[in-house]
Amino acid sequence: MTKTSKIHDIRNIGIIAHIDAGKTTVTERVLYYTGRTHKLGEVHDGEAVMDWMADEQERGITITSAVTTCPWKGKDIHIIDTPGHVDFTIEVERSLRVLDGAVGVFCAVGGVEPQSETVWRQADKYHVPKLAFVNKMDRIGADFFNTVEMMKTRLKANPLVIYLPYGVEDSFTGIIDLIRMKAVIWDDDTLGATFRDVELTEEEALNASEHRNRLIETLAEVDDGIMEAYLAEATIPVETLVAAIRKATIDLKLVPVLCGSALRNKGIQPLLDAIVAYLPSPADLPPIQGTNPNTGEIVVCPPADNKPLAALIFKVFMMEGRKLSFVRVYSGHLENGQEVYNPFRKKKEKLSRILQMHANKRDRLDVAGAGSIVGVVGLKDSSTGETLCSADKPVVLENIDIYEPVISVAVEPKTHSDLDRVQEVLAKFVDEDPTLRTHLDDETGQMILSGMGELHLEIIISRMRREFNTEVNVGKPQVVYRESIEKEAEGTAVFDKEVAGQRHFGEVRLRLTPLPRGTGNRFESKVAETVIPKIFVAAVEKGVMESLESGTVMGYPVMDVAATLVGGNYRESQGSELAFKVSAAMACKEALNAGGGFLLDPFMKVEVFVPEEFMGEVIGDLNSRSGKIEAIEPKVGVQEIRAIVPLAKMFGYSTDLRSSTQGRGTFSMHFSHFDRA
Repeated sequence: MTKTSKIHDIRNIGIIAHIDAGKTTVTERVLYYTGRTHKLGEVHDGEAVMDWMADEQERGITITSAVTTCPWKGKDIHIIDTPGHVDFTIEVERSLRVLDGAVGVFCAVGGVEPQSETVWRQADKYHVPKLAFVNKMDRIGADFFNTVEMMKTRLKANPLVIYLPYGVEDSFTGIIDLIRMKAVIWDDDTLGATFRDVELTEEEALNASEHRNRLIETLAEVDDGIMEAYLAEATIPVETLVAAIRKATIDLKLVPVLCGSALRNKGIQPLLDAIVAYLPSPADLPPIQGTNPNTGEIVVCPPADNKPLAALIFKVFMMEGRKLSFVRVYSGHLENGQEVYNPFRKKKEKLSRILQMHANKRDRLDVAGAGSIVGVVGLKDSSTGETLCSADKPVVLENIDIYEPVISVAVEPKTHSDLDRVQEVLAKFVDEDPTLRTHLDDETGQMILSGMGELHLEIIISRMRREFNTEVNVGKPQVVYRESIEKEAEGTAVFDKEVAGQRHFGEVRLRLTPLPRGTGNRFESKVAETVIPKIFVAAVEKGVMESLESGTVMGYPVMDVAATLVGGNYRESQGSELAFKVSAAMACKEALNAGGGFLLDPFMKVEVFVPEEFMGEVIGDLNSRSGKIEAIEPKVGVQEIRAIVPLAKMFGYSTDLRSSTQGRGTFSMHFSHFDRA
């Protein structure tokens, strides 16, 4: 490939869709017809180029976003094939953050499915122009117009049909191009590589011109030039139509709709033409803005090779044990061996290699210009969502939203000697995937691994075994509670013992008082220095605070308690820090027992996105889990329900929500506070 493509000749696009709509099959066909591969890989045979991980091939699903580049009619198309499963939402989010356009793939039978709604909303959030490709037109039950209708109702999109199916189900042989008013038919014996234009019959032409008029009417609503020509009943040239569709697509006013059958090799070349014709190059979009980390001023990063560097790391991946960072260059350019600056870490890093990615294969590059999406080796400290720039012109680009994990499992090594290895491997995965968290549970000593769903954690455990030969036992996690007291209580204790030939004496009287939730623990002394000298008060405080680390109900930490030292006694030569620390701890335990201890549950802030028709059922379910509904807000096409629910009642919620909303509901949750359930 040349040094850098001209910026107007680059298309950075993502393929987004619900699981099983055919995203990866579409991508495989694109690679074949653009000459990037010489064999058609099939997902169901586990031979798709883009699904290269063993877990992807086994399960027939996409887990990690794969990046590839292919040429088409003088343009370079950078494609990211994203996962469709809700557990890997972050992969889609990270990809959309750095893309200029997206192709939404829909199944002609299933129409707009639940995860399509989620990924479409994510694309809307980042203002990404989109095309829609209605796939599987050859399947029994395929209904093109039903899918277009669902795009209006479920996605609140404004679809513009530019291709009609030519035949349907078994008789689907090609498409009708409404802009050129020609049918395009594919030859089955050349794996779809050859196709030909066919004139429409009188009846077909009549039906097609009806749809073409509808296309022009829709365009006229958003384009004044087309509106004038339409009212004057003038003939509109093909070039004018194409330019108007391109502008309306980039301005997010319309979504061109195409159709085909990727598995039967039909409709892919026109899709490539549409990507080139209607989706923007990096130069067609407003330049990205960042902030100067030193002054807080807005910095505009224009898409040009000769401007200061601004690049975003949108993904980190461990490939063969080495850290590979995926980078989108917005402004300026990257060179081999170049020193770059990371303003977030305040560190300089050196690029050892720049790679043009093709799934898990790669070609070396010397330079990557503005608009490129490349792999970079050599970044030691930088991670997902961080910016690379030049030290003399620092800029921080907006970070990528990270979702809070919603489910945890306990992991422990099969043998004690593997402990360090397990921690090291998990640290690599956390580096790679921001939705993954690990922490050591102080109470049980277990390593807790948290993620976005059961499948997400299953894949991580599977990859630990496969890629790093690390065997682990996986258990069910425990909810970690807290404790507090109901009423004020006092405790007194005396320590009077001989230790190592010396007498130690200390007497402490403590009062514990419950505090409002979220206040934390406090200690104060109300005794005169003649009763307990000041030097021993610090030992009393230490004894009390250590004692509050495990309560008397079930041994969980005690919170929201004020401890007051109200009395005690000491003997001149026998007073010691040890004596006062131990007697304070004993007095504290006595007061806790007398104070009516109880458990505090961790409560979670839960946000559920659900279509209107399932609202009642979802609210009823949250109420049955002792949830408290705080707000209900209408969003585009969905309702957002915000609630506070005890964590103990949230296990298995993702499965229940999916089944009660036909898979269309999604939710996120994060810790809110501890309270009495």
